[in-house]
Amino acid sequence: MADAPWAEIREKFQAALALSRVELHKNPEKEPYKSKYSARALLEEVKALLGPAPEDEDERPQADDSLGAGDHALGLPAELVEAEGPVAQGAVRRAVIEFHLGVNHIDTEELSAGEEHLVKCLRLLRKYRLSHDCVSLYIQAQNNLGILWSEREEIETAQAYLESSEALYNQYMKEIGSPPLDPTEHFLPEEEKLAEQERSKRFEKVYTHNLYYLAQVYQHMEMFEKAAHYCHSTLKRQLEHNAYHPMEWAINAATLSQFYINKQCFMEARHCLSAANVIFGQTGKIRTTEDSKFRSTEAEGDVPELYHQRKGEIARCWIKYCLTLMQNAQLSMQDNIGELDLDKQSELRALRKKELDEEESVRKKAVQFGTGELCDAISAVEEKVSYLRPSDFEEARELFLMGQHYVFEAKEFFQIDGYVTDHIEVVQDHSALFKVLAFFETDMERRCKMHKRRIAMLEPLIVDLNPQYYLLVNRQIQFEVAHAYYDMMDLKIAIADKLRDPDSHIVKKINSLNKSALKYYQLFLDSLRDPNKVFPEHIGEDVLRPAMLAKFRVARLYGKIITADPKKELENLATSLEHYRFIVDYCEKHPEAAQEIEAELELSKEMVSLLPTKMERFRTKMSLT
Repeated sequence: MADAPWAEIREKFQAALALSRVELHKNPEKEPYKSKYSARALLEEVKALLGPAPEDEDERPQADDSLGAGDHALGLPAELVEAEGPVAQGAVRRAVIEFHLGVNHIDTEELSAGEEHLVKCLRLLRKYRLSHDCVSLYIQAQNNLGILWSEREEIETAQAYLESSEALYNQYMKEIGSPPLDPTEHFLPEEEKLAEQERSKRFEKVYTHNLYYLAQVYQHMEMFEKAAHYCHSTLKRQLEHNAYHPMEWAINAATLSQFYINKQCFMEARHCLSAANVIFGQTGKIRTTEDSKFRSTEAEGDVPELYHQRKGEIARCWIKYCLTLMQNAQLSMQDNIGELDLDKQSELRALRKKELDEEESVRKKAVQFGTGELCDAISAVEEKVSYLRPSDFEEARELFLMGQHYVFEAKEFFQIDGYVTDHIEVVQDHSALFKVLAFFETDMERRCKMHKRRIAMLEPLIVDLNPQYYLLVNRQIQFEVAHAYYDMMDLKIAIADKLRDPDSHIVKKINSLNKSALKYYQLFLDSLRDPNKVFPEHIGEDVLRPAMLAKFRVARLYGKIITADPKKELENLATSLEHYRFIVDYCEKHPEAAQEIEAELELSKEMVSLLPTKMERFRTKMSLT
C-alpha cells in the first residue's frame, strides 16, 4: 500500500460508490448490471492496491465464522479492542472493500460470492468489532448476511446473524455510546470526515434496518408477538429519524394494526391505522433520505396506480377494524340463539366505564407514534373513531358508517374487473357490517331492510362469477345469501306473530323468503356433489359445518312453509324429516361431525323423534275429511 498513492485509492473507492448507487433502470436494457460490474472492477483494483491481508488476520476460517454470527450467537459479549496501528488500519480498510464487494455480488444475484466476501469482512474485523471505528461496518455486514440467508429460507441462520447485530449495537451503546465511524469515512481525508450528528443518524439507521429485518424473520418463524414488537419499534424509529418512505411506512403500520385487531388490542390498532392515514397523506409532499431498502421497488410510472392500490389496502384494514370491533361487541352481548341479552349488555357497559376510567395515556405510551404536530395530527384522526366496543345501536352505527366509508374507498381501486377476489371480499365485509349492525337494531322492519341490502349487494356476484373458476367464493356467497333470506323470514314470522290476524300479503312474503332461502341453500349443497351429481358420503372438513348447517336450515325451512293444503303440508314435513335424519345418521357414522353442530344435532334428534307422530296425526285427519 505504501507504493500506491493514497489519493488514487480514495478516488477509485469514491467512483465505485457512485457507480454502485446508479439505479438499475438507468443501465442499458440488455446490461442491467453494467454499473454494478464497473463498480466491482474498481473495488477489485482498490483491493489490489491495498495489498494482501495482514499476517495476523489471515483468511483461515474460525469455528464460529462458518456459522457466521460470531460470539454473540453464543451469548458472549465482544471485548473492546481499538483498531489502532498500521496492521489494524489495513485490516479495516480491506474489510470495507470486502463488504462492498459482498453487497455488489448480492445486488447482481451472485449470492455465494456475496456471502464469501461478507464473511471475509467479518473475519478481518472480528477482534475490533466493538470499536468506534468498526462497529457500524460489522453490524451492516451481519445484517446483509442475515438478509442473504433469509432469501435462502435458512431462517435460523438469518436469525443468528441479525440477533448478533442487535446484541452488538446494544453492547456498544451501553459501554461506549458515542456515534461510531461510518464505513465510508475510512477512505475520506480528515477534513471531509462526518460530523457527530451525521454519524449518529447513519448508525441509528443501520440499527433500524436490523430491527426491520428481525421483524420479518420472526414473522417467518411465526413468532408473531416478537415480530409485532420489532415492527412497531422499526416504525417508531423511522419516524423519529425521519428515515421513511411515506407510502411504505403507512402500509406497514396498517398491516401491524391487523395483529393488534386479532389480539383485541383495539386502541393500539386504531393508533396504527390513524398514523397510517396521516403518514400516507405525506406521499409525494416530502423528500425522504431513506435508501432503496425501504422504498417501493415500483418504477416511477407506476406510482399513481400503486398510490391508489395502497390507499385501498389501508381502507381494507380500517374495514376490518370497524367490523371486528362490532363483532366482538356482539359476541359479548348475545344469548345462545344470537339475540341481544340485556344482562350481558349491562355487563359490557360496566366494563366500558371501567376502561374509560383507566388512564388512557398509560396504555398509549408504549405505542405512541410521532411527536409534536405529527402526534396531534394522529390524535385528531383517532378522535373520529372509538376503540371501545359499542354497547347500543347508535354507537354501532358510528362504527358502521366509518367502515362503510372505507368500503367505498376500497372499491374505488379493487373493482370487479381486474380484482375479482379482492372486490368480492370487500363486498362480503360490507355485507358483514350490515349483518352485525342488524344485531343492534331493535326495530324488526329495519332489521329486515338491512338484510335486504346484504342480498342486493351479494346476489349479483353469483350471476357474474363462473362457478368453475370461483367455486369456493360462489359457495360462500350462496350460503351467505341463503342465511340473509333465512334471517328475513324469521323476522317476518316474528312480526306476523304479533299481529292478531296476519293478512295474505305477509303470508305470501314469508313463503317467498322461505323459497329464496331454500333455493340458495340447495345451490350450496348441490355444489358439493361430484360430477355424477352424487352427494358425498364423507364431507370435507373445510365445508363440514356449513354443509350440516345448510341441511339443518333446509329441514327447518320446509317445516315453516305456510300452506292451507294438508297434503302439501304432509309432503313438506316428510322432506323436513328427511333432512333431520340425514344429520343424525351422518353424525352417527362420522362422530367428528357431531362436535361441529352440537346444538343443531340435539334439535335434529328431537325432531326425528317428534315429526313421525305429527305426520301420523295429519294422515288420520286427512282420512277423516
